Amino acid sequence: QLPLIFAKSVKESGKDLTVFGIKTFFGLKSITDKRIEKYAPVRWIPFGKAQLLIDSMKEEEIKDVVMLGKIEHILLITAFFQLDSRAREFFSSLKDKRAKTILEGVIKELEKEGFNFIDPSPYLSSLLVNEGLIGGLRPDERMLKDAEFGLKVAKEIADLDIGQTVVVKDGNIIAVEGIEGTDRCIKRAGKLAGKGTVVCKAARKNQDMRYDVPVIGPNTLKSMKKVGAKMLAVEAGKTYLVEKERFKELADRYGIVVQGFSIS
Repeated sequence: QLPLIFAKSVKESGKDLTVFGIKTFFGLKSITDKRIEKYAPVRWIPFGKAQLLIDSMKEEEIKDVVMLGKIEHILLITAFFQLDSRAREFFSSLKDKRAKTILEGVIKELEKEGFNFIDPSPYLSSLLVNEGLIGGLRPDERMLKDAEFGLKVAKEIADLDIGQTVVVKDGNIIAVEGIEGTDRCIKRAGKLAGKGTVVCKAARKNQDMRYDVPVIGPNTLKSMKKVGAKMLAVEAGKTYLVEKERFKELADRYGIVVQGFSIS
């Protein structure tokens, strides 16, 4: 959703935008949502073809770059054979394969090629979660206690670049997000602890808003509904909320408390 919203916002501002969309599995499937073609010209780059991406950006005389969207971390393991020599050399040079290491490495690699990475948040400011109740009923004291505890742990986990989400129940850490992503982490916690869990999502302590900002949306709530989770606690000011109206509608319908918290 973020690339679509960003592209729409840039188009409305009247600025020029070229999209480099990512496709995978030999062109049979796209990672980037094809609806983005409504907002800007798109050049489709196969997953892992780093040199083609760089050459294409230079052909278009690109200067300022924004990196948005989601490539599943696990794809870097399962589809490693699709990487070109430039990408393989890049990944081999990294000290580890954590998200922050990879994304910061990508930024540095492209900066060496003359590109300038900019913060996309001015075009996405309406999506940032505010402090306070977002949807559902007001939380009770036990929920708040679990939320405050969970967010502190989530902040530490995010800073270690393990994941952004932890799931808590009655003061116990039930699940920590790893490479599987938020939705699978929520479902795993449901299998372990049953109903009544609190899902907590936080950004890194010194979050670089140019990449990997936490995102929530309707799919988050759908995963929570399946396992009977009762509350979603997120960091205010550093979490994007997509499809806001649909999200609030689902929170109310499912009876899931959603609240933004300021974390010092």
